[in-house]
Amino acid sequence: MKCVFCGGTLRSGTVTFTYEAEEVYILVEHVPADVCGHCGERLYAPEVTDALLEIVHRKTAPTRMLHIPVYDFAQAEIR
Repeated sequence: MKCVFCGGTLRSGTVTFTYEAEEVYILVEHVPADVCGHCGERLYAPEVTDALLEIVHRKTAPTRMLHIPVYDFAQAEIR
């Protein structure tokens, strides 16, 4: 199968899906996807997309929590 954006070859694998809305950030690990080897575009099967939406909108406990540092590029002191 070819990537609709760049024509690269898609390969089956697993990825980490990220979701952001109103300063809420969610990561879903080990998501099956076809990934373009050239540009990195991801293609999800319809049932995977449905499952991701269910996970994102559910109010269940996550598998684990991460502490992530946040930087503001505009305020960074770069030398």
